[in-house]
Amino acid sequence: MKKIINKYHKSVLRAVCVLTLLLTACEEEFLDADPQSFFTPSNALNTPDGFNSLLSQAMRNLRAEYYGDGAPMITENIFSEVSVEGTTDKSGPAQDLNLLILPDANLNSANYNRIGWFWQEFYKGIKYANTVIGRLDDAEFDSEAQKNDIFGRALFHRAYRYYRLTQQFGDIPLILEEITTPRLDFVSTTRETILRKMQEDLNMAVPMVNEVSNNGDINRAAVLHLLTKVNLALADFDAAIASASQVINDGTHALMTSRFGIDADDITKDVTWDLHQVENKSAPGNTEGILLVIDRLGYEDNGDFSGGTSIMRQATPLWWRFINTPDGQNGMSDNPGIEIDQVLQYGRGIGRNRGTAYSTEQIWENANADQRFKDGNWVEMEDLVYNAPSLKEAGNSFYGKNLELYLPDGTPLCSDTIRNWYDFPQYKLYVEDPLAVKPSGGHGDWYVYRLAETYLLRAEAYFWKGQLALAAEDINVVRRRVEADEITGADVNIDYILDERARELYYEENRKTELTRIAFIFAKIGKTAYNGETYSLDNFSQKNFWYDRIMEVTDFYNIGLKTIHGDEYTMSPYHVLWPVPAPAINANTQGQINQNEGYPGAENNIAPLTTIPETE
Repeated sequence: MKKIINKYHKSVLRAVCVLTLLLTACEEEFLDADPQSFFTPSNALNTPDGFNSLLSQAMRNLRAEYYGDGAPMITENIFSEVSVEGTTDKSGPAQDLNLLILPDANLNSANYNRIGWFWQEFYKGIKYANTVIGRLDDAEFDSEAQKNDIFGRALFHRAYRYYRLTQQFGDIPLILEEITTPRLDFVSTTRETILRKMQEDLNMAVPMVNEVSNNGDINRAAVLHLLTKVNLALADFDAAIASASQVINDGTHALMTSRFGIDADDITKDVTWDLHQVENKSAPGNTEGILLVIDRLGYEDNGDFSGGTSIMRQATPLWWRFINTPDGQNGMSDNPGIEIDQVLQYGRGIGRNRGTAYSTEQIWENANADQRFKDGNWVEMEDLVYNAPSLKEAGNSFYGKNLELYLPDGTPLCSDTIRNWYDFPQYKLYVEDPLAVKPSGGHGDWYVYRLAETYLLRAEAYFWKGQLALAAEDINVVRRRVEADEITGADVNIDYILDERARELYYEENRKTELTRIAFIFAKIGKTAYNGETYSLDNFSQKNFWYDRIMEVTDFYNIGLKTIHGDEYTMSPYHVLWPVPAPAINANTQGQINQNEGYPGAENNIAPLTTIPETE
């Protein structure tokens, strides 16, 4: 079977190039690839095993967002209020967005951004799903239930990508069938039309998909969780409450409220720590995880070994350089094995995913007993100590003492507070990295969906309906688990819901996707936001809640802040939607893929489709 699957993977990749490379930059030889290779018997695409292998590939495609250097999810974070791009020693990273975020720019690089990755890889995932859906009737199954489960999981994978793409890019091409020959005639379909189709598909998938699945695969709760997001995106709040309630009340999932897992006997830890240790995420008995991606040492991904989470490199500050003692000496060292070895504890961070003051300070101002912010889980820079061996050798009295940011006269002791100085959630970012002398963050499973978010999604739906007491109770379910103070209905608005999501789901949720979804809801229903503003779909790219929220709670953009390299942080309202990569539009010579307003090429747009054409 292994040989068959390997042949299958190669054939899949060859065929996927036809769609993906037509929608992105492509070299001529790819256009000449023979699509008939996709039909060879070695693909085993007429058997349940073949379909499951293709859905496994779709799962790997989904998984890739969360791993490696410059992981794509960092781009989701930095296009929101929770993080900014913190690489300050060169030009190119997504900081001066007005200058750099253009359709023909480099949109798929760890050193720039991963906007293009989402376009390319999510359409690849759609290709996998469409292939399964289109071929089901030509295969034989052991039972109708087996066929339905495969069908339902394929519908999930397609809907997952379209939900994300419509919050990232807005109106996009809607492709619902397997493409077996090159096409150059794609057209854009409205975001609303696509979401209504995904709502229909997910409702169909709910009873089809098995309630229980193997770790790292789709189960019924995952379908319902995604359906809740789609329902919210459509402002179908009653449906969102109903779908979220099915997950919450399914008898299988429950918040973890008691100690468990690898550190359960460590009395200095708590259930918040336990929940986020990678060894515990898919462990038997963890009833909170709904959908996870699996990553283990030696995990093979398309023939290459995964680089692991890399999260300690990406999201922790570059604490090991440019921080001096109060008497002007270099205070820090990232050498392992020294007397005060901090690199093994915190990792060799580079500050790429730089938490904002909003996510690292403001939302914790009234934390009180909140486990997520307590010592041992949360790290403030002042918790680190001066550890450079040269200090001890010189008999410097600051050796081993806690860091200080300023002298009494206000002189800073850190030359780059953007990259080198910010607080961070150690309980989420600590991942052992046994293969690295200076850890970057090793292998481990990662949450995509968990029940805490389901409660917060239902709370949001209750908010939109004005049922604030019910919204507060769902938020309190999450807050009780971490021993945080409870709230009342009077405290509930979108500001508070977003704050709680940032506290609970940092570096888990797809923050840009969810913030844009909320911006679309405000524009669609015309409800006045807590900031006193109202919004409209008619001028969404000129005025939207996404932009106003980021400007309100962060202090990076549009105030003239520059990196040490001289690049200024800028952002505009039209960045609420990402640019469609220019090669996708330019290669599509027989159709029209629209460009988002604010970017070059939008002047060529035509009216997008509002209905779904009948397929032959």
